[in-house]
Amino acid sequence: MSLSQDERNILVELEIEKAIKTFSEISVLQQAELWDTIANRLYYASFHIVVALLIKNGYTVGTHQGAVIQLQQYFIKTGLLPKEYGTFYSQLQSLRENSDYNCTYYASKDDIIPRVAKTKEFIDNILALIKNQDN
Repeated sequence: MSLSQDERNILVELEIEKAIKTFSEISVLQQAELWDTIANRLYYASFHIVVALLIKNGYTVGTHQGAVIQLQQYFIKTGLLPKEYGTFYSQLQSLRENSDYNCTYYASKDDIIPRVAKTKEFIDNILALIKNQDN
């Protein structure tokens, strides 16, 4: 079943809202020094903006790995987004998986702090790409 353009637009806006809201949680979590939880929120904020981009362009997102592959294939390899974003997004996914599932791994402040600004940049640039596609 394919989505109508209106349905696609609604989903894109909902994914954007989710990305922004999820990212906004990070400042509160930093005060509590919940680094593993921040790793999770960094990844999911990024995931939701990637999903918004993919939906906007008519792609179906079935899995987290599928989102990584499609981002690479349709936006990194084509030069629409910098190559470093593909690597960064994959690193966020790995960091989140380790933080969520590996009982011997704990994200540290040093793991997280450099990634906060980079995640904001990642989200902002993908959001700009989405908005430019409306023109």
